Amino acid sequence: MGYAHLFSRRFDEAVPKLILAIQDDPSYPQPYRVLAACYAHMGRLDEAREIVKRLRSISPVWWRARCDSETLNTATFSCRACAWH
Repeated sequence: MGYAHLFSRRFDEAVPKLILAIQDDPSYPQPYRVLAACYAHMGRLDEAREIVKRLRSISPVWWRARCDSETLNTATFSCRACAWH
């Protein structure tokens, strides 16, 4: 449901769904990515950055392998090297 709300630009409705998904399975990275995107779209950049930090802590190999400080744009939460958004 969080994805559907994100793609419909209903960020306020997506956030609680994504938080529940994270609580349900804290090791699954995808809800963190979508939640960070929602926060960024809402202008809540500090919260988005905190979620990205949490994402990095649960999937550090993915980040090291694909994104680094040269390619990761923290303003848009996208990576120029791997086209991750």
